[in-house]
Amino acid sequence: MLGILGGMGPMATVDFMGKIVRNTPASCDQDHIQMVVCSATEVPDRTAAILGQGADPFPAMLNALRRLELSGATRIAIPCNTAHHWHGALQAETSVPIIHIVDAVADALSLQRTNPTLGVLATDGTLHAGIYQQRLAERGHICMVPDAKAQAEVMRAIRLVKAGRTDEAAVILGREAEALAARGCSHIAMACTEIPLALAALDNDIGAALLDPTDLLAQACVRSCLAAPQEMVREVA
Repeated sequence: MLGILGGMGPMATVDFMGKIVRNTPASCDQDHIQMVVCSATEVPDRTAAILGQGADPFPAMLNALRRLELSGATRIAIPCNTAHHWHGALQAETSVPIIHIVDAVADALSLQRTNPTLGVLATDGTLHAGIYQQRLAERGHICMVPDAKAQAEVMRAIRLVKAGRTDEAAVILGREAEALAARGCSHIAMACTEIPLALAALDNDIGAALLDPTDLLAQACVRSCLAAPQEMVREVA
């Protein structure tokens, strides 16, 4: 059963659940993956914590993790990019695998015939913590991020999405995605779970270059969950 440590934010969690359903090869209800969700909306702001401006979110995330364990989760996903700053600390507290969103992106990039330069649209916290830059560098990929002025616009757009003003956010994010492409990025990661909510309908050359880490994480979760029965058979054998 897939455990979803969500609530960061709530709309992104619902979006992620939909992507799990859409990526599952199912012909009836019973073919779908069982999910248990903890929408931990009490988790303090992750970016504020990383920048030293807010409370530590780890205790609240750990509490949500324990709830998922007690509910029987055998795999866990966190549909929040910035929260992956605490991935290692959370994984150290449980034997249940926590599937990493950046690993899902790296696996998708590895299928490319070239080694693409990846633009990253994300929160200040995600970029400051180097969540994408460090983990992708280990896999041989180069990341490019917006300059300070453009990053301030990205953050403004993310706040607009959280406030339900996705149309306004889409204009800003589309412009910043185009700027990264102009600097030589062949792929652009929408590395905040709010960003795909705004750019889902973008249908142009930039839209074709966008990577949705939330969707790639959903695909990785589906693969992992569908492989689980086979793993159990091998263990019994």
